[in-house]
Amino acid sequence: MEKQKKGKRLSAYQPDYVVFDLETTGLSPATDQIIEISAVKVKGGRIKDTFSTLVNPGRHIPASASQVNGITDGMVADAPVLKDVLKRFLVFIGEDTLVGHNIHSFDMKFLNAAMQEFYQKDLENDYIDTLYMARSCLKELARHRLVDLAAHFRISTQGAHRALNDCMMNQKCFEEMGKRMAAVPHRSAAETCPRCGGELLKRNGRFGPFYGCSNYPECRYTRNG
Repeated sequence: MEKQKKGKRLSAYQPDYVVFDLETTGLSPATDQIIEISAVKVKGGRIKDTFSTLVNPGRHIPASASQVNGITDGMVADAPVLKDVLKRFLVFIGEDTLVGHNIHSFDMKFLNAAMQEFYQKDLENDYIDTLYMARSCLKELARHRLVDLAAHFRISTQGAHRALNDCMMNQKCFEEMGKRMAAVPHRSAAETCPRCGGELLKRNGRFGPFYGCSNYPECRYTRNG
């Protein structure tokens, strides 16, 4: 049986990508639903197209969620259902690398839950999580929320916590972090897995420190520390 392909988490900046963001009814991909999907397609570091739609979750949106993102039952009453939105979203992103903030632990899990429900497979696009990127290249910051990055780079945070606004904000932050990483040429070679492009993490083993790929167990690349 052929092993299913699954997108890998990358760490190096690239100029062609799609920034995306989700709003949901809660924090659990198993019990909560997506209520908004937005994305921004970027080529050569410049925005070329956008995608944004509310999603009817077929259930009540808790007040706690509405307090964060401002999305109410009335707003999604006439919105398309997730199955139809996901199909359009997949066409929009194509095979592009995805970019988002905290997507490794949150958004990708919601997307993969939807992919499993409707297509019985995970999303194959590789992705870059700007939270990990920020922790690596903005170590001077005490916190690395998207609004913290925006404040650091003097980018407007107006409209935060709505998906398209967060995409626009994060796209600018990603470009700024890309400039910072480019200013230290050896950084990518030293911290990027040469086999799959994932982030290399320093670990301690039985025989001392070593670097291992963050995409383990899919990628088992290691080198001496």
